[in-house]
Amino acid sequence: MSQVVVITGASAGIGRATARLFAERGARIALVARGEAGLEATAEEVTERGGHPLIQQADTADPAQLEAVADATERLLGPIDVWINCAFTSVFAPFTEITPQEYRRVTEVTYLGFVNGTRTALGRMLPRDRGTIVQVGSALGERAIPLQSAYCAAKHAINGFTSSVRVELLHQGSNVNITVAQMPAVNTPQFSWVRTRLPRHAQPVPPIYQPEVAARGVLYAADHPKRKQRYIGATTAATIWANRLAPALLDRYLARTGFGSQQTGAPAPAGSGNLYAPADAEPGTDHGAHGEFDEQSHPRSVQAALARHPAATAVTTTALTVAAVGGIRRLLGDGSA
Repeated sequence: MSQVVVITGASAGIGRATARLFAERGARIALVARGEAGLEATAEEVTERGGHPLIQQADTADPAQLEAVADATERLLGPIDVWINCAFTSVFAPFTEITPQEYRRVTEVTYLGFVNGTRTALGRMLPRDRGTIVQVGSALGERAIPLQSAYCAAKHAINGFTSSVRVELLHQGSNVNITVAQMPAVNTPQFSWVRTRLPRHAQPVPPIYQPEVAARGVLYAADHPKRKQRYIGATTAATIWANRLAPALLDRYLARTGFGSQQTGAPAPAGSGNLYAPADAEPGTDHGAHGEFDEQSHPRSVQAALARHPAATAVTTTALTVAAVGGIRRLLGDGSA
């Protein structure tokens, strides 16, 4: 029988690309997001690829709505095998320009949305003693950058939360698995609809990967959930390890480059972003899986392919980390750690 999968944040970006891959396996997929247009378009893509979609409009910040999603999924599709937490929102601005209400909203969706999804999934999986939860994390969950304090804080919190739950499951001897797929910069539509107070258009910090690279990483994590976490993309591995080796050096580097590298030369788009309302609430407003940076984005990752071979991964990560630290030192004109 085909897998039953729940994907939050399924209307665009990584969630949407992941839904397409599961659909190619014939999976039955509950597509969860707030907006309507993106979900309907994703459902069409799932059907075209041989999957069986179930549209579920819900806000992951509300645990009751996710309980309703799970109930509908198990009633209409069957017992949930895989739950993927991917939904998020953010504000691009210096911390002092983000209001308490905005900070709370980002935390409720980007962190507590994962908590709510995990709790809902475990409520069904633990009694059956089977199932997998995949958290879509980020390199920014270990190496924070300027202008994204709310998002970075949420991704850090997800790592700590997931580690704690994993140890509890080990203590119980449970066969339920939970893992994190740590992402690089990805070309998703969020940079066009995110709430921003930057003077110029927000962008991912290069190098940028296409959502399909991230989705393949999520799929692999779901198929091989015993590992605590997986790094998707060479820059993710290099950034995390460079931060562990030379955090002060990275602080100085990001203080110098982190503001400019997250903005293009174009003016910031008008509008209030999707913080409180979906960007695809109206018919005809589907944004697709990709953002505006197709020309700069990589369609594949050598590191992600090597990640299936631990020995090769270790060698590659070490080389990348040494190169990254050395390059930062040269840019700063500083040979010390």
